[in-house]
Amino acid sequence: MSGGGAPDAAGSEPESPLAPLSAVIARHGLRPRRALGQHFLLDPGLCGRIARAARPDAASAILEVGPGPGGLTRALLAAGAARIVAVEKDRRCVAALQELAARFPGRLEIVEGDALAFDVASVAPARIGIVANLPYNIGTRLLLRWLDRAERIDSMTLMFQKEVAVRLTATGGRDYGGLSVRAQWLCDCERLFDVSPGSFQPPPAVTSTVVRLVPRAEPLAPAEPDALDDVTRAAFGQRRKMLRSALRRLTRDPHALLEGAGIAPEARAETLSVADFCALARTWAAMRRAEEP
Repeated sequence: MSGGGAPDAAGSEPESPLAPLSAVIARHGLRPRRALGQHFLLDPGLCGRIARAARPDAASAILEVGPGPGGLTRALLAAGAARIVAVEKDRRCVAALQELAARFPGRLEIVEGDALAFDVASVAPARIGIVANLPYNIGTRLLLRWLDRAERIDSMTLMFQKEVAVRLTATGGRDYGGLSVRAQWLCDCERLFDVSPGSFQPPPAVTSTVVRLVPRAEPLAPAEPDALDDVTRAAFGQRRKMLRSALRRLTRDPHALLEGAGIAPEARAETLSVADFCALARTWAAMRRAEEP
């Protein structure tokens, strides 16, 4: 990414232009590593588009996961992010990011470590925004961790491989599943735009998609998370079967579960709404409690 200057906290720009991102990559020997799922995002126009979609401002902190050499980080700074906490596992990239942090004192904090072990609550006492070009191999795991802390998050602007983005926003059909239900139960989910493989170095084998998730003030409908996971796992585990059969792996009396939730026994998982699954979860939780000694 070419280095146009980004304003610092006082609204001024660095005294000299930032070095081109290609020069930073060469200086630090940042060849992407397959073991880390690295595909560096180098297109400056695309980085700017993602940063604008994240809507950074001076009022909230941004958590960026896997910034690599800092292409998206530069764009977030240029878009007005007052404070970015960047979590990066690759020590080579940490050194490059520290150079960027030195140019923008107080605005960029680098944390060397594994994002899967990082607690979003440590970023700021208030709610935060999350922005990331996620490694494909851990993207869904990270999202599920963040959904468990949705009350601490203002928004998430994330890049996934396209098939995951489609699952997140599906409302029925073959792409609809447990991930769809969990994400939409807690967030408004929107697919923003696709990203071609050629925007990355090295190009991945698949198209990527940027998704924006905004946590709801309250979940879409009342449900206990564990019970919701139970019913979606059973229902989608045998998605081609009617629920009266699919839910037998969960309970010996699926008819009672379905009747209590007001759902037809002949229905299939992919035809239920998120609210329907919440009704199933509430009934299932009540049935379990009734069976406790």
